[in-house]
Amino acid sequence: MKKKKIHKVIGRRDIIDLPELEIFDIPCKIDTGAYTSAIHCREIQLYTDQEGAQALSFRLLDPSHNAYNDLTFSTKKFRRAAIKSSFGEVIYRYIIVTRIQIFGESYKTEFSLADRKSMRYPLLLGRKLLKNNFLVDVDKSNLSFKNKRRSS
Repeated sequence: MKKKKIHKVIGRRDIIDLPELEIFDIPCKIDTGAYTSAIHCREIQLYTDQEGAQALSFRLLDPSHNAYNDLTFSTKKFRRAAIKSSFGEVIYRYIIVTRIQIFGESYKTEFSLADRKSMRYPLLLGRKLLKNNFLVDVDKSNLSFKNKRRSS
């Protein structure tokens, strides 16, 4: 039996929350061409923690990009994956899992850690999250954020 698809209409861009990272009202681009979602980061460092386990440290949303604070995070839950760029080039990135809050609902999703400082949006939402959850209407934008403001 096929999984029933539940769709919300999402525009070409929106403003969402990353509650587990305590980051709120972050602009994002909806990208049906990208498989994995991506978040702007820098200073990615692999290290061994006090218990001898591998951990990953990274800084999100540096001040030079849209005036966000420079936030440092560490996690033991990550993986490294080959990602094909829009130019067809294969690059290796670290992938973390966190929750996003959009349209008042929480979705667990993967983000590749990427340097997006030259991009307009620090966050990109890809097909892996969009599939079975959203229909994209490129004529619209900030639908979730507008809904959030009305609910407040």
